[in-house]
Amino acid sequence: MKNIAALLSGGVDSSVVVHLLCEQGYKPTLFYIKIGMDGAEYMDCSAEEDIELATVTARKYGLPLIIVDLHREYWDNVAAYAIDKIKKGQTPNPDVMCNKLIKFGCFEQRVGKDFDFTATGHYATTLQRDGKTWLGTAKDPVKDQTDFLAQIDYLQVSKLMFPIGHLMKNEVREIALKAGLPSARRKDSQGICFLGKINYNDFVRRFLGEKEGAVIELETGKKIGTHRGYWFHTIGQRKGLGLSGGPWFVIKKDIQDNIVYVSHGYGVETQFGNEFSLGDFHYITDNPWWESEAEGVDITFKIRHTPEFIKGKLFREEDRYRILSSEKLQGIAPGQFGVVYDELAEVCIGSGEII
Repeated sequence: MKNIAALLSGGVDSSVVVHLLCEQGYKPTLFYIKIGMDGAEYMDCSAEEDIELATVTARKYGLPLIIVDLHREYWDNVAAYAIDKIKKGQTPNPDVMCNKLIKFGCFEQRVGKDFDFTATGHYATTLQRDGKTWLGTAKDPVKDQTDFLAQIDYLQVSKLMFPIGHLMKNEVREIALKAGLPSARRKDSQGICFLGKINYNDFVRRFLGEKEGAVIELETGKKIGTHRGYWFHTIGQRKGLGLSGGPWFVIKKDIQDNIVYVSHGYGVETQFGNEFSLGDFHYITDNPWWESEAEGVDITFKIRHTPEFIKGKLFREEDRYRILSSEKLQGIAPGQFGVVYDELAEVCIGSGEII
């Protein structure tokens, strides 16, 4: 019988994971990873409610629940990375780094190493091909979370179980309701992983403060408003600009002079692009295209968390990769991860940082 560690968050997805594992005859050891700091307003992660629900779930199945405190590791690795990227005017993805460094990094080194597998409530799958384990996409395209897992390595993916990856979200809810799970009707969390219910701008303000700067219309050079710091804005952003006569999109930022450039986006060429480069490209399992990547490989990809996979071509160019998209892309943001899939969008091959 496999020795399984299951990560429980207090949400419906991870609770259903526990239910399904028990139905299959396993007796997993349950773990709650605590990443919020006690008493720190800007790091509130609604941990009390999460732990309470996780405890009730553990008790229901007669399983042990162990709380693993990784807040210091989280702060040193993920939150510091996010602030550093924001300060440079880039768009970080803390969820990607949390999975790579904390959930399947620090947790594995401290606890997971003693188990055969770690099961989570992520919407993803694993596939066996050519004797190797690959990260596969989920059945539910809206909930698919492979883009958040695209920086994990082979050791991590080969030890992971995703028991709900073959289910639609509504099926997961139905299982939870039938099983009488305490989190069956709990809403999905919306925040970036380290923010919980805390507002993104409040978090950024706590570390980078405020500094008034000009909002300038790209085409005319005319000042049309002010902002409180370029670090509150991301390339492609449409909401929260406080400008009349919209829609307005953030096109670029002048870090030196604290200027945010915007445009209506009506056919503006600078607002859209159909190619971008990726640095430090990371293959999760292997490079399946090494023989043909110079001529270009047919792929699908994502540059943000959306249900759609975009078709394109991947080219190797010395120390970086270039992606040529089949359609115009809005808001290509440096610092974000470009996530690459096979042509059929079945396998997540890896990711690199947009440069």
